[in-house]
Amino acid sequence: VQLQAFWGGLVEAGGSLRLSCTASGCSLDNVQMGWFRQAPGKEREFVAAFVWSSSSRYYANTVKNRFTISRDNAKNTAYLQMNSLKPEDTAIYYCALRSSGSSYGILSSRSYDYWGQGTQVTVSS
Repeated sequence: VQLQAFWGGLVEAGGSLRLSCTASGCSLDNVQMGWFRQAPGKEREFVAAFVWSSSSRYYANTVKNRFTISRDNAKNTAYLQMNSLKPEDTAIYYCALRSSGSSYGILSSRSYDYWGQGTQVTVSS
């Protein structure tokens, strides 16, 4: 299984970016895909997650109503649309995937089996 994350970048505060994460080498029928981020000197934290089979979505309180996670079945790709970006959103963003029939643990990075390479998001003030 491989995950490839793309389309981080530099944006001014208030701007938008859309990250993509493409999965290969696995069926996405029973997977959950998550986005996490890690800022310098901080631990990796949960951002958003998506249950592929049910379309259930989960968001961290810090990004709720600003970020939206979505999918494109035909492309095996998940997206993270990030609007109203703030300097505190600056981090390396990682997509991750796990196979699970339950949403238990979906917010925990330790429960994910596969990780993308990370993409840098920098928000200037």
